[in-house]
Amino acid sequence: MDDVITDIPPPSRFLLEDLNNFSPRDPVLPTPFLDLSTADAKQTLSPSLLIIAMSSSCIHTLQHLSPKTPLGTLVLPDALSGENKSCDIYALDGSDKLIMLVLVQFPISPERTHAVAKLLISDKIIPQKVLILDSIQSRNFRGKLLHDELTTFKLETSFERKNADAGDCLLKRVNYFPSGSVVDGLAAALLTRCELKKIKGSLFLSWPEFGIPVIYIIKSILEKDVLNDVEFTIDGDHEEYLKLSRRKQSRCSDLYA
Repeated sequence: MDDVITDIPPPSRFLLEDLNNFSPRDPVLPTPFLDLSTADAKQTLSPSLLIIAMSSSCIHTLQHLSPKTPLGTLVLPDALSGENKSCDIYALDGSDKLIMLVLVQFPISPERTHAVAKLLISDKIIPQKVLILDSIQSRNFRGKLLHDELTTFKLETSFERKNADAGDCLLKRVNYFPSGSVVDGLAAALLTRCELKKIKGSLFLSWPEFGIPVIYIIKSILEKDVLNDVEFTIDGDHEEYLKLSRRKQSRCSDLYA
């Protein structure tokens, strides 16, 4: 009599393609696209600096930075709701050279990160330098992060690090991200895109995601290092930001209670 435990099971009567037919297919995500103003849609944009903000504190800071002029939006079509989500794109005034600001106000799914990175750094937008502003994800950090302790780090492309060795880089007063910690999502896709395109790229990471001290350190870096030769102001009204911060912190407290 055959041993049903140790004997090799017979081959499946179904092909792999047939088995896949029984599982629901993932919905196809519509392709993101740029919707620029009429004057800019027909020309290649070559900013001296492209700043992309993704964390709540960084987005809030750039939203209150002025003067700036709308250039268009990064459109993220939603297959489920049928509605489009738009991320604002601006040109910072007060500089002889073009400086672009991109505010990524919505989370980008992992499947879309490389598509979005290719849109923001492409044949249509060719920046000389890129600064990515994001927050540290505790799940990716090797070490202990205290909720009330301000921490900042940076990552750079090899081309930007050459500038750092010569004393010329965007983030002069920020330490490097510790070994063993990782970055994922859109920030990683953008930095990888900069490396492939041989662009001087820097990634600024801050912790915690919310808090007035985080805004102050971002403002200080912009004023002293990044935009030190540009005339601009940052509005000090943080009431709406504080309300959002309290709601976010309350949800986190309930999650870990």
